[in-house]
Amino acid sequence: MKRRTAREKALQALFQIDISKAGSHEAIAHVLEGQEHDRYLTQLVEGTLRHQDEIDEIITAHLEKWTIDRLAHVDRSLLRLAVYELKYGGDEVPANVVLDEAIEIAKIYGDDQSSRFINGVLSKIKHSLL
Repeated sequence: MKRRTAREKALQALFQIDISKAGSHEAIAHVLEGQEHDRYLTQLVEGTLRHQDEIDEIITAHLEKWTIDRLAHVDRSLLRLAVYELKYGGDEVPANVVLDEAIEIAKIYGDDQSSRFINGVLSKIKHSLL
């Protein structure tokens, strides 16, 4: 599975977990829809969940006039996923690639303003982490 596809499926799994409180294995199996298991997808979902409290603190510190609970579920899940990759992905994926991928995925799964919002928040986070 390509990394872009893994990111999209990870977003879908994180969204499902956020909405329905499903377990990570159940959510991953659901989004794979019978496809072969993907290591990167599992790493993204489980890593994001494992570090979610710290990730949420980072996101919250970079929101202006918003709380993380008020964010759309898709935006919140996508921010969590991207911050996980920025902070815990090591040098495997360049920060600009993480931002570009998150923005493109936001255009597909978010609303009209999601990509601009995701870009603004992640740009601030990227600069604070680097």
